[in-house]
Amino acid sequence: MADDLENTLYLDLDGGRVTIRLRADLAPKHVARVKELARQKFYDGLSFHRVIDGFMAQTGCPKGTGTGGSGQKIKAEFSKQPFVRGTVGAARAQDPNSADSQFFIMFADGSFLKGEYTVWGEVTSGMEHVDAIPKGEPPGSPGKIKKLQVASDGLKANIQA
Repeated sequence: MADDLENTLYLDLDGGRVTIRLRADLAPKHVARVKELARQKFYDGLSFHRVIDGFMAQTGCPKGTGTGGSGQKIKAEFSKQPFVRGTVGAARAQDPNSADSQFFIMFADGSFLKGEYTVWGEVTSGMEHVDAIPKGEPPGSPGKIKKLQVASDGLKANIQA
């Protein structure tokens, strides 16, 4: 598949770069909001506040506690897409339409999440860096997002430099 840089995220972690293919075909509203927040540098510096070994790593809370967001709820966009290793999903509260800025990346299969959470992306490279995120709820020394950017924006920045 040729890279679609407008629908690719670069997630820079301490260990290196994770590339995420955005799934606008499954969750167009979620993808649009994540790209908007990335372009505002909302995610830069945020910690992974909930990291469960063998399950998933969660981030996107500006408070670092899992209780915050950007203030804009997104209606659920559930699909039949399975939650497997590398799937990126929208975190939410009990209300299915309460997703905001928080998201999680699956370490392993989580088929029980299918149809209950919105899939908006999938890791295409760098999963070893996700695996290295410190574990805990919250981790004693949480991993952080150095930078999250839409790939086409990074290309534009390199061209202008």
